[in-house]
Amino acid sequence: MAEGRGELLPQPPLHLSLPPASKRPCLRPAPRGPGPGPGPGFPNSRFRCPESLLDCAAKAVAEKWAFERVEERFERIPEPVQRRIVYWSFPRNEREICMYSSFQCRVAGEEGPVVGSSSSVGSGTVPGGVTNTPGSAGTGGTGDGLPFRRGIRLLETGCVDNVLQVGFHLSGTVTEPATQSEPETTHKVAISFDRCKITSVTCGCGNRDIFYCAHVVALSLYRIRKPEQVKLRLPISETLFQMNRDQLQKLVQYLITAHHTEVLPTAQKLADEILSSNSEINQVHGAPDPTAGASIDDENCWHLDEEQVREQVKQFLSQGGYYGSGKQLNSMFAKVREMLRMRDSNGARMLTLITEQFMADPRLSLWRQQGTGMTDKCRQLWDELDHVPTACARVDALRSHGYPREALRLAVAIINTLRLQQQRQLDIYKHQKKELLQRGMTNTTNLEGWVGHPLDPIGCLFATLTETCRVEDDNTMDTGDSGEPKPPVYQHVPVWGCPDGGESYLALALEVALMGMGQQRLMPEGLYAQDKVCRNEEQIVAKLQEMELDDILVQTLRKQAILLLEGGPFSGLGEVIHRESVPMHTFAKYLFTALLPHDTDLAYKLGLRAMRLPVLESTAPSGDVGHPHHGISIVPSRYPRWFTLGHLESQQCELASTMLTAAKGDMLRLRTVLEAIQKHIHSSSLIFKLAQDAFKIATPADNPPDITLLNVALELGLQVMRMTLSTLNWRRREMVRWLVTCATEVGLRALVSILQSWYTLFTPTEATSIVAATVMSHNTILRLSLDYPQREELASCARTLALQCAMKDPQNCALSALTLCEKDHIAFETAYQIVIDAASTGMTYSQLFTIARYMEHRGYPLRAFKLASLAMTHLNLAYNQDTHPAINDVLWACALSHSLGKNELAAIIPLVVKSVHCATVLSDILRRCTMTAPGLAGIPGRRNSGKLMSTDKAPLRQLLDATISAYINTTHSRLTHISPRHYGEFIEFLSKARETFLLAQDGHIQFAQFIDNLKQIYKGKKKLMMLVRERFG
Repeated sequence: MAEGRGELLPQPPLHLSLPPASKRPCLRPAPRGPGPGPGPGFPNSRFRCPESLLDCAAKAVAEKWAFERVEERFERIPEPVQRRIVYWSFPRNEREICMYSSFQCRVAGEEGPVVGSSSSVGSGTVPGGVTNTPGSAGTGGTGDGLPFRRGIRLLETGCVDNVLQVGFHLSGTVTEPATQSEPETTHKVAISFDRCKITSVTCGCGNRDIFYCAHVVALSLYRIRKPEQVKLRLPISETLFQMNRDQLQKLVQYLITAHHTEVLPTAQKLADEILSSNSEINQVHGAPDPTAGASIDDENCWHLDEEQVREQVKQFLSQGGYYGSGKQLNSMFAKVREMLRMRDSNGARMLTLITEQFMADPRLSLWRQQGTGMTDKCRQLWDELDHVPTACARVDALRSHGYPREALRLAVAIINTLRLQQQRQLDIYKHQKKELLQRGMTNTTNLEGWVGHPLDPIGCLFATLTETCRVEDDNTMDTGDSGEPKPPVYQHVPVWGCPDGGESYLALALEVALMGMGQQRLMPEGLYAQDKVCRNEEQIVAKLQEMELDDILVQTLRKQAILLLEGGPFSGLGEVIHRESVPMHTFAKYLFTALLPHDTDLAYKLGLRAMRLPVLESTAPSGDVGHPHHGISIVPSRYPRWFTLGHLESQQCELASTMLTAAKGDMLRLRTVLEAIQKHIHSSSLIFKLAQDAFKIATPADNPPDITLLNVALELGLQVMRMTLSTLNWRRREMVRWLVTCATEVGLRALVSILQSWYTLFTPTEATSIVAATVMSHNTILRLSLDYPQREELASCARTLALQCAMKDPQNCALSALTLCEKDHIAFETAYQIVIDAASTGMTYSQLFTIARYMEHRGYPLRAFKLASLAMTHLNLAYNQDTHPAINDVLWACALSHSLGKNELAAIIPLVVKSVHCATVLSDILRRCTMTAPGLAGIPGRRNSGKLMSTDKAPLRQLLDATISAYINTTHSRLTHISPRHYGEFIEFLSKARETFLLAQDGHIQFAQFIDNLKQIYKGKKKLMMLVRERFG
C-alpha cells in the first residue's frame, strides 16, 4: 500500500458537505467485530473469550498510529493484520458521535441540559443547529428532533442499507421514511475516518451546519453496533495491486460506463496527462487513494465545518434581541467547554473561530470610533469571551486540562471562602437588624450576581464537585419509557484532606448551589441579562432535583435554609431586601418541595417569605438610587424595565399553587398561604388560575370535596371579582360563571353571601343575567338538595338582587328582573313599576318593545300595550326607512292594539302617525287593520262587535290620511333625485299608492289630481311622465 499513497491532485466537486455534531455517553458497550466472540457453550452471553493478541495490538495501533507510519515501519503487512487495523480504526464510542451531532449532550460532569432538552437555536432551526429542512424537522421538548436521536430512530427502524467499508472509508444509504408532506427519500452517505476519529462526512441530504446530520449518525451507529454485518474490504489500492492489466482495464471501462456522465471528462483528462511524459502527474510516485487512511503529517482531529461555525456566529450577531435568544450562543460555548473537557482539540479551534468572527465584525471598530456601547447580543458574546470570575475560571481550566484533583481542591477552597463571607455578612446584619426592620427597605445588595453570570460560576463548582461523586454506569445513555435519559446517580465521596472526614463533595455541591441561588442581587439591565438569570436559575434547580436527598443532604439543606432566612439584606430570603432584588420564587419552590417531608415548618416559612415581589409592591423611596451602574431606580416610573416580569409572576404563582396543594386539609396553613397570595400577587389572571387550581384539587372526582381548600378557592375568586370589577378583562364572564360554580360547591351560605354583596363583586348585568339566573336554575337547586325554606331564602335573595339591579341599570336589567320575580306578585309588580318609571327617560324603544313582548307572552296584554305605546313615543321612522329593524315591532304593536279593541287601536294610531313616516309601513298597518274586526283578544268584560272597521271613520281615517300624505311626500322626495334606472321601481311605487288612495271614498279623484300635479310639476322628466301616462292615464 506504500505505492497507493501519493500527492492528491485537484478533484472534481463530486461530494456534498455535511454538518458536524455533538458528544454523549455510549448507549451500549462497543460491539466486537469479526474475531474473538462468545466462548463455546455460552452463545450470546456476556461471558466472552479474551481478545486475541492480534486484536489487542491492532486496537492500540489503530488508535495511535496513522496507517502510513505502519506501512513505512514494516516492509510487508499480512492481510489479516491490515484487516484488523482497518477494522479497529473506526470510532468505537457512541458518546463521541453524539457530541458531534447535537448541541446539547450530557456526559459525566456535564453542566448543560440532557440530550432531548428543548434547545431552539434560532428561528428556522432545531436543537443541534440543524436547519428545518425536510427530514430534519425538530420537535418539542422530547429531544426527538436532535440529529443523534433521529439517527438512532433511523437505525432502529431499519433505514440503513448497502453498508460497505473499503479501507478507511465507510459508505451506505439511509432512507428517510415518507411523511404526510414528503415522499420517501434515500440519501447516499460516505464517511472517512482515521485513528478512531471521523475526518470527513458527505451526505446527499444537502444539509449544512456545524454538526453531523441524522443520516451520518445512523450510518456511524450501524458500524459501531453491527460491525459483523458490514462488508469489510482493504483499501482500494490493495485490491488494484492484485489485478493484472486486463482486469484493470475492464475495471476502468466498467466504472466509466456506469458513471460516464460524471466521470468521463475527468477520466479523459487524467488519461491525457498520464500519456504525456512531461505531465505533472507522471512526476509523482504512486497515486492517491481516498480509502488508504491519513498520512503521518495529517492532523488527527474530528471533522468540524469551520465555515459553518463562522456563519452561526455571524447570524447570531445579526439577529434582533428577543426573550430566550441567547440560547444559541450559550449552546455553542457549552459545546466548547464540553470539547475541552474531553481533551478534543476542536474545542480550542471552535473558540478561536468564534473569537475571530466576533473581532471581524465591522461594527466593533465603528463603536470604538464613536465611543458608543455594544448591542445586547455583542455584549453577551463579549462577556463569554472576556470576563469570568477568577476563581471559577481556574476551576474550569483545571478540569478542562485534565487536573480533576487540583480542580476539586480549588473548588473546596472557594466554598470555604464563601462560608466565611456568609458568616461575616450575618455578623454585619446583626448590628443593623433593628434599623433595617424599622425602615423596611435597604440599599444594601450584592453588586455581582453569581446566578446568571456569563460563565456560570455556580454551575461550574457544582459540576466539578458532583463529577467525582457520580456513579458510572455502562448504560448511562439508555433511556426509559419516556425517552429521556436516566438521571445521574451520585454517592458520597469524602472531601480529601478533611480533618474529621465528615464532609462529602456531594454535600458541598448542594451547599454551594443553595448559597448561589439564595444570594440577594439586583435584577440586571437588559433583556439578555435578565433572560440569562432566569435560565441559569432553572438549570441549577433542574440539577438539584436530580439529587436524591439522604440524611446528610437534608441536614445540609436545612442548615443552609436557616442561614438564608437569617441572612438579612445579603440573602434573597432575608427579612429585608432591596426593592429591585431578583425574586426567589423558583428557588423557593425547590426548597419548599425538598424540605416539606423533613421540616414542614421551615418549608412553609421559606415559601411564604419568598412570595414577595417588592418591585410591584411599593415605589422606591427618595434617594434610593441603587448602585451607580443600576440606573433603573432613578427613573420616575413606578416599575423598572423588567423584561421577564411576566415569567417571574408566573413563577410566583407556581410557588403559591405548590403551597396550596401541600396545605390541603390544614385550615391554619391554608389561611396563611391565602393571606400571602392576597398580599403579594397583583395579577387578577394569576389569582384566578390559583383559584381554579385550588378548586380542582379540592373537588376530586372519586372523593368528597375538601371544604377548607374550597373556601380558599372561593376567597381567591371573590378577590378576582373585586379586582376586575372596574377594569376591562376579556375573561370576566368566565370568571363570574366560575365563581358561581365554586360558591355552589361550598354551599347555600356562600351563594346567599354573594347575592347579598353583589354590588362589590358584579355589575348589575352580570348579577342578574349570570349570577342570579344560575343560582335560581333547576340544576343548582338539585345540586344543593335544598328543602322548601332554603329554596325560598335563595329565591328571596335573588329577587332582592334583581330589583336592586333594575333600579341601578333598568336598561340592561329590567327584563332579567321581571323574569326572576315572576313567582312573587309583589316583587313582579315592583319590577314592572321600575320599568314604567324608567321608560320615559332611560330606556330605548328596542328595550321597551322587548319587555312588551315578554309581558304579552306572560299573559299581560294590557301591560304589553302600555309598554308598546311608550316604546312608540321613542321611535322615529323616516320616509325612506322601509327596512328599519323596528318595523316588525311597530306591526306587532299595532296588531296587539287591534286585537285588544277599538279603544286601544284608537290610542295607538296617533302615536303611529307621529312616529312613522314611511308610506309602505303605514299602508301595511292600514291593510292589516281593515282585514279583521278589532277586539279578537277576548279581554274579559269587553264586548266584540265583530264588524270590520271603516277607513272613513275614526280611528282609521286618521291613519288613511297620514298614509296618503306619506305617499305624496315620499313621491316628491324620490322624484327630486331619481335616475332613469329607477323609473320602473317608481311606477310600481305609484301603483301601491293608488291602492291606498282608493280606500278613501273620493280616492280615485284624489289620485287623479295627484297624477296631474306630477305631470305638471315634473314635465321636464319626459320619459318618466310618459311612463306615468301609459300606466295611470
